[in-house]
Amino acid sequence: MNSVKVRQMLQQFLIEDIGERDVTCEALFSHLHKGEARFVAKETGVFVGESIIKEGFYLLDEHVEVELCKRDGDSVAKGELIAIVKGSISAILSAERVVLNLIQRMSGVATFTSHAVALVESSTTRICDTRKTTPGLRMFEKHAVHCGGGFNHRYGLYDGVMLKDNHIAFAGSVSEAVRRVREKVGHMVKVEVEIETKDQLLEAIEAGADIIMFDNCSPETIKEWIFLVPPHIITEASGNITLENLHLYKDTGVHYISLGALTHSVKALDISLDVIETREEQLV
Repeated sequence: MNSVKVRQMLQQFLIEDIGERDVTCEALFSHLHKGEARFVAKETGVFVGESIIKEGFYLLDEHVEVELCKRDGDSVAKGELIAIVKGSISAILSAERVVLNLIQRMSGVATFTSHAVALVESSTTRICDTRKTTPGLRMFEKHAVHCGGGFNHRYGLYDGVMLKDNHIAFAGSVSEAVRRVREKVGHMVKVEVEIETKDQLLEAIEAGADIIMFDNCSPETIKEWIFLVPPHIITEASGNITLENLHLYKDTGVHYISLGALTHSVKALDISLDVIETREEQLV
């Protein structure tokens, strides 16, 4: 992840939560009150969020110490220690919710992704994400997919052409859509075409698509049509694919299987921040 962007976004999140001040901490603690707390996994999964823990507290107090016991992509068991933070109690408690919200969300995405990767068990077919991410959290969620063993599709509308059904409908045809795109974009930009029928598949191949997505096609249909695709064209299956039916797609021969569920409906991994000790430092 872009470390500058991580800090910038964390700053925005902290401002949203703290506003003008943390009324509770301001009433209870002074800058002399120090403490120690530990992030602990409450269930088994894959941890992601080391930069969130390090930067989140640092933004409120650069003297807060963070000791990471787990790194991004590491497996965690219930009860395992993830990180230790020491320093200003106010800084620790004021940043706690923002940090927890993010690392629980990211760890949930990584855990779900790791399950999907394990179900495919393939060196030739990769699990990838989609743009069905939480607004504002795309960078974090896509990083989590990567840490869970998955691969990232395009990050946004800016880094790849994807001709979906509505683009094709407005353009008039697959061929016309590809032709117009090829006239405008550079040679470094890949062109993916979403197809739903055999005629569209043949048209996309003829038009020179770099990637063909079998959208909402059954595994049986993909197995039948994929032999028509030249080996230099990358193939992808997408649409209504879940952990429950994923095994039906892994033997279709596609290079990628994309799942919106990796990011749009995952359960956060349960992680807590437990207080270990507090103390009040004396001025010398």
